[in-house]
Amino acid sequence: MDGTKNFDEFLTHLKAENRNFQPLFFALIDFKIYNSVTDLPQAWDELPVNDIFLNKPFLKALEDSSPANISSYFLGVFSSEILVGIAIIQRVEMYLDDVFRKTSNQFFKRCGKILISKIVKGNALIVGNLMHTGQHGLYFNSEAITQDEFLHIISKGINELTQTIKQQFGKKIRIIGFKDYFETDDIHLSEAFFRNQKLYKAQAQPNMIFEVRNDWKSSDDYIASFNKKYRRRYKTARKKSNEIQCKELSLDEVNKFSNSLYELYVNVSDNAGVNSFKLHSDHFYNLKFQLKERFKLFGYFLNDELVGFYTLILNNTKLETYFLGYKQDLQHQYQMYLNMLFDMAFFGIQHQYKQVIFARTAMEIKSSVGAKPRNMHIYLKHTNNVIANTVLKLVVKYANPIREWDERHPFK
Repeated sequence: MDGTKNFDEFLTHLKAENRNFQPLFFALIDFKIYNSVTDLPQAWDELPVNDIFLNKPFLKALEDSSPANISSYFLGVFSSEILVGIAIIQRVEMYLDDVFRKTSNQFFKRCGKILISKIVKGNALIVGNLMHTGQHGLYFNSEAITQDEFLHIISKGINELTQTIKQQFGKKIRIIGFKDYFETDDIHLSEAFFRNQKLYKAQAQPNMIFEVRNDWKSSDDYIASFNKKYRRRYKTARKKSNEIQCKELSLDEVNKFSNSLYELYVNVSDNAGVNSFKLHSDHFYNLKFQLKERFKLFGYFLNDELVGFYTLILNNTKLETYFLGYKQDLQHQYQMYLNMLFDMAFFGIQHQYKQVIFARTAMEIKSSVGAKPRNMHIYLKHTNNVIANTVLKLVVKYANPIREWDERHPFK
C-alpha cells in the first residue's frame, strides 16, 4: 500500500469537506549540550545574536582561561534540527577561600562562612555569565520558538546536566539560578515558568549605565555639561594624575606584563570581601588573543612601572567596562579609579557608543561621572526542599547586599 498516496488523498478529502482546513505540522524541539566551544555547530555564530559574550571568540577565551571553580556548558536548542536558541550554563564550585576575601570584620566573616557552608557549599548551575554583569547567557529566535518553550528546554538541559555532574564528579547541584535581568526584560513575562520551577525572584545590585548623549561629539562637550562642582572635581582628578601615562597595550605587551596585570587585578578583587571566583592568570591575554581589537587593555604607568590598568569590551553599540586593577597605595594620591572612569567615558563618547556599561559596585562614584542605576533581578532556588527559599534569600542578601548610597547628579 502506498502510504504517501493515501495520506495525500486523505488531506484532499478533508480540504474538500472544509475549505478552511490547513494541515498542522509540529516542529520537533530538542536540545544538545556541548562541553567545548570547538564542538559548537557552525550555525552558532550565524544566529543574529547582538552580544559578543555569546559569540565563539569570547566563549573560547573564557573556556581557555576560566576561573578554577567555573566550568561552562553550551546548550543549543533545535527546532526540526535547525538551531533556534542558545544558552550558556556555568557550573560553579563554591570554594570558601575564593568566595571570602579580605574583610575587616572577622566575626562577620566566620559567621558568613558557616552560613555558606551549610546552605550553598557545593555546586551551582547558573544560566548566564557569572563573570560579567548583565544578561549574557540567552538568545532565541522568537519567530521559531516561544519564550516559554525555550525556557522549558533549558530546564530540561539543566536536569540533564545535574545528572551528568552527579555521575561524573559525584557532586550534587545545590543552587540553580538565572542572571541578570533588567526590570523591562521580557523574561519576567514567563512568571508561570519560574513559579512552576520553584525559582524565586530576587533583586541584585543595579547595573550602572552611562548614556552617551547625541550632543557629546568629544570629551570636551561632556566635561562642559558638568555643573561647576563636578567640573572642579574633574580638573582636580586630572591634575593629580599628571605624572601617570596611559597607553593601550598590544597583544605582545599584554603577554609581557601578564604577571603585573594579574597582581593588580588581585589587589582590587581581594578587597571585594565576598566574591564567587578569581580570574585565571592568563585571562586578559586570552581575551586579547581571541577578540583582538574588540578587547582593549589600557595600562597606567608611573616612572615606566605599570601601576594600574582597565579593560573594555566593544560589544556592538555598547561599550562594556570589564576588569581593572591598581596599586592600592597609589589610588588616593593619583585618584586612579576616578580617572579610569573618566577615561572609559571618554572612549565611549569619542567612538560614539550609545552606552557605556559600568556594571555594578561603586555606584556612588560611577554616578558622579554620569552613570545611572538600572535595577536588575535574578531567579534562583535551592534544590534541597528541606531548606526553605527564605533561608536562601538571607544568603543572597548577605553575599550581594542592596546597599544604600547617595546618587550624584553631575550635570547642569
